[in-house]
Amino acid sequence: PSGDVAVADGRLLEWFVAADDRWHVPSREPAVRQRRIDDTPVTETRVRVPTGDVVQRIYSVADAGGITVIEIENESTLPVAVAFSHRDVLTERPIVDVPIDGIDLPADAFALPIGHRSSVRVGLRHHPSSIATLPTSLPTAAQVVSGWLALTERTSRFALPDGEVLGAALAGRVVTERCELALGGPPDLGAEPTAFLLACGELVRLGDEPTTWLDDIAEAVARVAPTPGWDIDAGLRAVRSALLATHERRALRDLDRIIAGRAVSRRPARVPDGLWCVPWVESWFAEGGALFPSGWPVEWLGQSIEAHRVPTVDRSTVSIAVRWHGARPALLWEQHGEAAELSAPAIAPAWRSQERTGETLLPEPAHRPDHSN
Repeated sequence: PSGDVAVADGRLLEWFVAADDRWHVPSREPAVRQRRIDDTPVTETRVRVPTGDVVQRIYSVADAGGITVIEIENESTLPVAVAFSHRDVLTERPIVDVPIDGIDLPADAFALPIGHRSSVRVGLRHHPSSIATLPTSLPTAAQVVSGWLALTERTSRFALPDGEVLGAALAGRVVTERCELALGGPPDLGAEPTAFLLACGELVRLGDEPTTWLDDIAEAVARVAPTPGWDIDAGLRAVRSALLATHERRALRDLDRIIAGRAVSRRPARVPDGLWCVPWVESWFAEGGALFPSGWPVEWLGQSIEAHRVPTVDRSTVSIAVRWHGARPALLWEQHGEAAELSAPAIAPAWRSQERTGETLLPEPAHRPDHSN
């Protein structure tokens, strides 16, 4: 939480900031704030100093066998220095031995000066390598954030208003969970067969080769198929999309028979933990060709919302946006892949369309949006 980095050998790479007033120890400072930038695995930690913030950003790149980069930017109006607790790091320029006064640090600690609006970077190797300095060509934190977002946006993404349940934070969770899946891979099949199915389906949607998982998918399906539950329904639907990307027609027919023979379970009322938030939020927007199958959530009344590339039928997705004309919602849509017949039985029973793109003005919701604010 303070921006210290746990290294594989058990040590911590700690950091310390010397400002105009004193040394600031992030692990003990009350004015430390931390966030994941755009919900990706790029962590930003801010330490308040007298004339601004010293900002640390941490991210990993695949260059040179893997490097975790620690970037420190001085956003204050005065020069500062940053110290690190040991020298088993890569630096962009040689470390200069200078006395570190005013704080008790390990003997192997070193310090780097940072001017106003300047930054320094150090790196931690993931594996032993022959490089002696930190390559200057490494991506910046902003570039790494863009790369993660490009990966996660290969499939569905959402632009939601602020809200307690179905709001912007939920859209961010979808990004975070997909990033964690891409980093860590699927859970253990033996311990979590249902979660394994969902993870495999999501990995294929993110670009993984589906044939990698076929044997394990078959085993997991056989284990969970007899058991009812919304999570199992979602896991089976997820791997069905993976099978559609292969030529395993017999496996797909077998899976369709299993799905058809199951009683459909209701979606949980609360957002589920982990990767399960992805099918949970997608199902608010579409189930098959039915849009908004559960009606309008109260949080969305009167609010602009967007959902992109939500699965509908085989090899098809839909992107939709809602804009409001007074008390009536206008629906805009665009289908990708094979066009499906779209409907909205819960909010506009008379409306249907097979058009690839279009817009329509839907009936006024039963619960009117409040435009008084």
